Amino acid sequence: MPAAYIIVDMKITDMEQYKQYMAAAPAAVAAAGGEYLVRGGRFETMEGDWKPARIAMLRFPSYEKARAFYDDEMYRAARTKRLGATEFFNMVLVEGV
Repeated sequence: MPAAYIIVDMKITDMEQYKQYMAAAPAAVAAAGGEYLVRGGRFETMEGDWKPARIAMLRFPSYEKARAFYDDEMYRAARTKRLGATEFFNMVLVEGV
């Protein structure tokens, strides 16, 4: 079964509030068998017009596990902590090969 990846592009507008999400989300990720591969850090656009603000990338054992993570009560609670803290928060789930 191939791994699955969640890729996030976000623009944080209230870092103090966002820190609450950053404190809660890792436990929800780990409980679902996921791990952070990227959480902020240096990046550059090498081709195309995409201009991300901040990127996160997570890996899960399967597409189904990643989907279950997003719907899980623990992550739903973490998501409420970032309400109003971002201008946008784009999240994509993709199955690996």
